[in-house]
Amino acid sequence: MVTAHVERTPRRVLPRAFAAVSARRALGSVPPPALVLAGIVSVQVGAALAKELFTVIGATGAVSLRLGFAAVVLLLIWRPSFRLDRRALVTVIAYGALLAAMNLTFYQAISRLPLGLAVTVEFLGPLTVALVGSRRWLDAVWAILAGGGVVLLTAGGGVISWSGLVFALLAALCWGLYIPMGAALGARTSGGGGLALGMTFGAVLAMPIGIVQSGAALFHPMALLAGLGVALLSSVVPYSVELEALRKIPPRVFGVLMSMEPAVAAIAGLIVLHQDLRPGQWAAIALVIAASVGATYTAPRTPSAPADITP
Repeated sequence: MVTAHVERTPRRVLPRAFAAVSARRALGSVPPPALVLAGIVSVQVGAALAKELFTVIGATGAVSLRLGFAAVVLLLIWRPSFRLDRRALVTVIAYGALLAAMNLTFYQAISRLPLGLAVTVEFLGPLTVALVGSRRWLDAVWAILAGGGVVLLTAGGGVISWSGLVFALLAALCWGLYIPMGAALGARTSGGGGLALGMTFGAVLAMPIGIVQSGAALFHPMALLAGLGVALLSSVVPYSVELEALRKIPPRVFGVLMSMEPAVAAIAGLIVLHQDLRPGQWAAIALVIAASVGATYTAPRTPSAPADITP
């Protein structure tokens, strides 16, 4: 029976199947905290490399290439059905539009702010979602810590771009909305098909803006190659390792580990972009991280609550 099955399987499918199994086994052998850290590092290194692209194709052009290549890769991996019921279609469209808005505002933020500061402000989005509606006094402590972090960011020394701060806050708002929207997408679509379709719609929205801003430079071979690298580092790799980690650890633990993201962003900005931060700004990042860890670790246990995956 096994032999007959193999003979009916197209030859070109076998290497792909074996590669998928091998990749899954390789990921499965890595401890979950290492997977989460790898995803965080991948996202922030991708953001740092994207900022290097800004001088060539601008922030909007970089978003267009990131979403475009990520959509192509995800479509090839998941091969989703385009036949959706009305509710699923509306959810996919809303998800894609939110994804485009989140990336556009975040890239505008990191074009004006150091990477670590922009990510710290953006991180207030999911933190706010975690705290909204809570009546526990302990959650007020985490909110005060996060607010103190924002105050230190603006008063910690150095020149702060207020337009960059506004874009980072808009990105935080989008990220906060992205969490329930991602849960709705997962409930109304199967596998990674909804993600692939949403990413495709987001790319369709962003691409015309990128073409208008960047023109022919957007299609320069080096820009395309760099854009592919950013898409893999910022979208494909982190989604893969984070989903594998979530198969092994509770969402609460995952959220605590994800709280390292602002610090990793600051380190990536320091190493890749040579962006140094002042002591007050490092303290601000530490306060936001502490607030995120506290809010996540002490949150009421709700097994059905969706886990937050970095976009």
